Amino acid sequence: MPDALAAMSRALREAPPDQVVEAVDRALRSELAAVRVDAFLADYRISGLWSVLDPEASAGSLTGQSASQRCFSSQQPVREPSDGGCCRVWVPLTTRGERLGVFLVELAVSPDDPTVELIVDLGVDLATTLRAADRETDRYRRTRRRERLSMAAEMQWDLLPGRSVTHEAFLLAGQLEPAYSVGGDHFDWSVDPGRLTLTVLNGAGTGLSAAMLTALTVNAIRNARRSGGGLVEQAELASDTLFYQHRGKRHVATLLLSVDTGTGRARAVDAGSPRVLRLRGTTVERIDLEQQLPLGMFAETRYTVQEFDVLPGDRLFVVSDGVYDAQPGGQEAYGERAMARAMRSTRLQPATEAVGTVMRELFAYHADTDLRDDAVVVCLDWCGPGGRRER
Repeated sequence: MPDALAAMSRALREAPPDQVVEAVDRALRSELAAVRVDAFLADYRISGLWSVLDPEASAGSLTGQSASQRCFSSQQPVREPSDGGCCRVWVPLTTRGERLGVFLVELAVSPDDPTVELIVDLGVDLATTLRAADRETDRYRRTRRRERLSMAAEMQWDLLPGRSVTHEAFLLAGQLEPAYSVGGDHFDWSVDPGRLTLTVLNGAGTGLSAAMLTALTVNAIRNARRSGGGLVEQAELASDTLFYQHRGKRHVATLLLSVDTGTGRARAVDAGSPRVLRLRGTTVERIDLEQQLPLGMFAETRYTVQEFDVLPGDRLFVVSDGVYDAQPGGQEAYGERAMARAMRSTRLQPATEAVGTVMRELFAYHADTDLRDDAVVVCLDWCGPGGRRER
């Protein structure tokens, strides 16, 4: 078995970026006599799984109860009988917490546990390879998009660090909506030794101009962060950059947050409207932070840091005003009760599932109307030092 895994991993490494799935298909047919192999990627809305080899073929909805959905949600392998006595094995396509989709291997006979474990390990290798290859080919992005992205959305998705990431101390996930036309709302993060840094932006305006403003803000914050600057330096450099570019006519409400992964001590700069809510047990409460000026409103604005503690078992949600201020048809704002109810309902789900649940509840709250504003939800599950690591 180790020799088989080594041979298949080598095939992945040697494959051209657009032929990764075909390479693993050939390797599995040779090593395990597989009768079918495919990779299914989650779409931008995380609503369905779509085949790389046949982009119009779907493995089903991610809100259903199919074997592929169970595999994606549980992050565990699922065996499923198929025609002619064959057996389908579904395993997660996940790398460093980033859920890409699921990997299907159909075998002529039911596999033993070591064979399933080999397929699981190969799924991790395949996910890592797909993540890297995505920079060099459009094939996998075309698979994921089920409708055309607006120019603004194209920029926003390319700017993201990913949709989820794991660490021994936390699990972090985020989602943007409307997925195919999002304009200015955004999130960014960086995992560094001893620290997680998270930024959530509530972009002003709509369309391409909002996306360009957000891109400038994110890159200014990254420039300060990558130069070793703390939250204050990040906020002040981004604010000055925006002001001298737009002279106060354009500004961006932003929350900058960093958490010490050894102690759980959180530091925050609240420069506008994104809100932090904490789910502890069954109680949802807002973390009260002093709201300071949005980035770019005035020249040489100075910012201060506030601190609070995150305890093992806490779940933090960071949401833009497109979530908590949503008032379709003049209803009560979503954030008043419905959002807290949706967040409580996620307490048995991992962060990667929780962001989708809150977004689906938001869409349900809007009923037959479209989202009037961009919406971003980021969920941080805090395990603490030495906490349980998830795949």
